[in-house]
Amino acid sequence: MASIEDLPLRIRAWMRVYRWRRAAAVPHLPLAKPLADCRVALVTTAGLVPPGAPPFDASIKGGDWSYRVIDPGVDVQSLRECHRSNSFEHAGIAADRNLAMPLDRLRELAADGVIGSVAPRHLSFMGSITAPGRLLARSVPEATALLAADRVDIALLVPV
Repeated sequence: MASIEDLPLRIRAWMRVYRWRRAAAVPHLPLAKPLADCRVALVTTAGLVPPGAPPFDASIKGGDWSYRVIDPGVDVQSLRECHRSNSFEHAGIAADRNLAMPLDRLRELAADGVIGSVAPRHLSFMGSITAPGRLLARSVPEATALLAADRVDIALLVPV
């Protein structure tokens, strides 16, 4: 596993002075039904964008707080990675988008009966948002409402 010492000096210095936010713990909520009956959605922070959708805006100071909706039938390899951070190696995601949006694996789980169904939409956010106020105030409530409207039982977060 990589350590902070593996990062470039400018990034290590920034991480030491950044005012990190603390989030309250969220209580564990057990599933109300068997996994084989659950609808599952994916939520990634890889900044993946479906064909025809605008890229995330890397010029927004503090990070682009918007999100993109990913259709469940999309060819995962057609998703463009628009992640602004250079603090991780992008080669893995470039070779196989399933590392950041394992939609092909989710479809296999549904076909095998391990999960009930694949949600009718999935979400992609930009990671590395250093000013998350607008994300928390605007995007998270919208995204939560979309998942609730889709009757999602499990949202699997794939952080990048």
